[in-house]
Amino acid sequence: MVVVGAGIAGLACARELVDAGVPARVIERDGQAGGRLASDWIGGRWVDTGAAYLTADDPAFLGRLQSWRIAGLARPWTDTFRGQHGPPALRWAAPGGLRSLAADLARGLEITLGTEVTSLPDADAVVLAMPGPQALRIADLPAAREQIWTPVVTAILEYPERTWPDFGGAFVNDHPVLATICDDGDRRGDRAPVLVAHSTAAFARASAPAGEALVHAVAEALGLTAAPQVTIKHWPYAQPRPGHGGFARSGTTYLCGDAFGRPRVQTAWLSGRAAARAILGKPGIQSTER
Repeated sequence: MVVVGAGIAGLACARELVDAGVPARVIERDGQAGGRLASDWIGGRWVDTGAAYLTADDPAFLGRLQSWRIAGLARPWTDTFRGQHGPPALRWAAPGGLRSLAADLARGLEITLGTEVTSLPDADAVVLAMPGPQALRIADLPAAREQIWTPVVTAILEYPERTWPDFGGAFVNDHPVLATICDDGDRRGDRAPVLVAHSTAAFARASAPAGEALVHAVAEALGLTAAPQVTIKHWPYAQPRPGHGGFARSGTTYLCGDAFGRPRVQTAWLSGRAAARAILGKPGIQSTER
């Protein structure tokens, strides 16, 4: 079996296959596993630059989070964001950065990094664990054509010191530039003076969006005057329109990821696991486990 994409969907898929005794190879074009479960080494520490946090309402994924918690890899963070609507939702974070959770899933898997896949590999089954627009570069899948994704620009802001009151995170509602702010020092638990801001899709769609606009928006929202060191990341496929079905299949090719449900890390994990379980139930595919 070949899984293309080493984000959490692809890793969950490969993990399920391998744990069932079915060999699976993962191919990833980036130089490291994790996808949007991303943490970058900035200013001498890991900063979460992709997904902001994890939430769980599925028993299986909650069990996965509890296992990470026992291992010291994840911790409950906060159930309150400024500007949030609806009931509180417990958000989980990772002391070592969210990518550390992907690294845990990847442990013991056969993963080839830094390799671009441009056509379907020759295998009994191929799982494309990626956004639909990226999957279409490999195979013309109807389910991939149906997906709609929006971009996000992320700004990592390193300040000389913490000058803001503790707040965890905030939804900035109805702002033309700024969508969310996370206190990465609070999220990671080390109280580093680092904020991570995520833009609106409209701002990210603009041609060559400038990071200065995000910096100004954060300063205005929190009343900050100090000038931060700024790192900018662009995510062209950050937010999918919510879909359904768990995963998609076309012959022996499978498509999975967080577009198959609400756009959450939990959805990606469940989608990858569901694709693997479908493969395991196919006639003619035998487990090597005895």
